[in-house]
Amino acid sequence: QVQLAESGGGSVQAGGSLRLSCAFSGSSFILWTMGWFRQTPGQERELVAAVDGSGRGKHYGDSVRGRFTISRDSIKNTVYLQMNSLKPEDTAVYYCAAKPRGAGPGLYDYWGQGTQVTVSS
Repeated sequence: QVQLAESGGGSVQAGGSLRLSCAFSGSSFILWTMGWFRQTPGQERELVAAVDGSGRGKHYGDSVRGRFTISRDSIKNTVYLQMNSLKPEDTAVYYCAAKPRGAGPGLYDYWGQGTQVTVSS
């Protein structure tokens, strides 16, 4: 059973930076594509970034491209989201998610509990 545990959320002023971490356990990390999503009240969950098992294939949402960087460490079984130049509109609960290698878009099987990111102007 895959388990995901996020950490690193918090409050920051606009223009600042935060790094989120997601610890993965329960399976072979390299076999899973990892994603970061975010959600605000009343809105659908939005894909922020994703990285494949090799760490080389990355995808970013249009609203964060150029400001956020996703990476993974196969020794620590952890995926990171480095968030720079944060804006108030980045305020959301951020979720880590995992889907098996080869699964179609959006077919994430496992989710973390979420971590709040608040950006003040």
